[in-house]
Amino acid sequence: MCNLHSVASASRDCLRRFDLILRLLISATLLTARPAMAENIIGLASVIDGDTIEIHGTRIRLWGIDAPEGNQLCRGDDSELYRCGQKAATALAGLLYVIPRPVTCVPKDRDRYSRVVAVCKIGDPGPDIAHWMVLNGHALDWPKYSGGHYTEAQQRAERASAGLWAGSFVEPWRYRAVTGMSFHVCGDQRARA
Repeated sequence: MCNLHSVASASRDCLRRFDLILRLLISATLLTARPAMAENIIGLASVIDGDTIEIHGTRIRLWGIDAPEGNQLCRGDDSELYRCGQKAATALAGLLYVIPRPVTCVPKDRDRYSRVVAVCKIGDPGPDIAHWMVLNGHALDWPKYSGGHYTEAQQRAERASAGLWAGSFVEPWRYRAVTGMSFHVCGDQRARA
C-alpha cells in the first residue's frame, strides 16, 4: 500500500506501480477504442455536387466514382454543349428526393480535402448511390480508386447511351488536369489516355 508517509524507496515503488497502471490503462483504452472513421454516418443528405453529399455537416465523397465538375461542359447526343456537372448534381438530388430515406455511409478513407470517402446507400440495406450514378451515366467508375468495382455498371450505361454516354465528354479527372484550358470539351469519350 502506498501512502504519503512512505520512505523514499517505497515512494519510488509507488510511482513505478502508478506508472505501470497508467500505461496499462492507456494501452487498454487505445486497443478498445474504435477510430472515428469506422463509425457509419447516417442521416438525410444534401447534394454538394455529383459525387459529394453532406450529412450532419460532414462532407462525404462517394467512393470509387468521379462525376463531372460543376462547371464542366459536355456534348449531348445533339452535339450541343450542356453543363454535365450540374446535370449530375441534379440527378443525384433527384434520386435522394424520390427515395426519401436516410442515407447510410460506411467510411473507407479520407481524401486530400479531409472529406470522408464512403460507400453510401439509401436506407440500409438500400441501393448503392455511386452504383446508381454510374449505371445512369451521371458519373464514371474511377478505377484508380475503385479497382474497377463499378465497371459493369459503366459498361451497361455505355451500351444504353445513358447520361454522359449519349454524347461526348472528358473524364472528370482529366478535365481537372486541364482546367486552365479555355475549351473543355473535346473528342470522343472512348479515347482514353
